[in-house]
Amino acid sequence: MNLEIESNTRVTLNFSLTLETGEEVDSNFGAKPVSFVMGDGSLLPGFERRLLGMRPGDEAEFRIPPEEGFGTPQDDNIQSIPRADFDSEAPLEPGMLFSFADAAGGEVPGMIADVSEESVVVDFNHPLSGRTIHFKVRIEGVEPAELH
Repeated sequence: MNLEIESNTRVTLNFSLTLETGEEVDSNFGAKPVSFVMGDGSLLPGFERRLLGMRPGDEAEFRIPPEEGFGTPQDDNIQSIPRADFDSEAPLEPGMLFSFADAAGGEVPGMIADVSEESVVVDFNHPLSGRTIHFKVRIEGVEPAELH
C-alpha cells in the first residue's frame, strides 16, 4: 500500500528545522521517526501543506517564510508586567524564558526582554516568529488515520 499524504492520513516522518543561519532548532534525524495525523494540529498548516502528495521514501527540503511558519512578531505581544508580580527570589535576566498562565488556564511561554526595578518587559511572540525556517523531511510511512 503506497498511499500519498492527504488529509486524514497518519504520517510517519523524520524532520529537521533549521534557521537561515544554519542553526538547527529541532531534528529527529538519527532517531525514531514521529507520527501524526494530518490536520491534528501537530504541525503548523504551512508545514503540513507542503507534505501533501508526498509518499513513503520521499525526501524534500522546504523554505518556509514567517507568514506560513511561526508568524511575524506583533508589538502587542510585548507586555510590561509589574516586577512585584514575580517571585522576589526569581533571577530575572533578558533572554530567559518563563511560563505564564493565560486566561484559559493554559501555559504561555514568554521571553524576558528587559528588567527594571519596577517592571519586567516580556515578549510573548513565538521565539521563531519573524524567522524563515528550512524544513527538511523524509517520509517513512503513510497510512489511513482510521486504523488507529
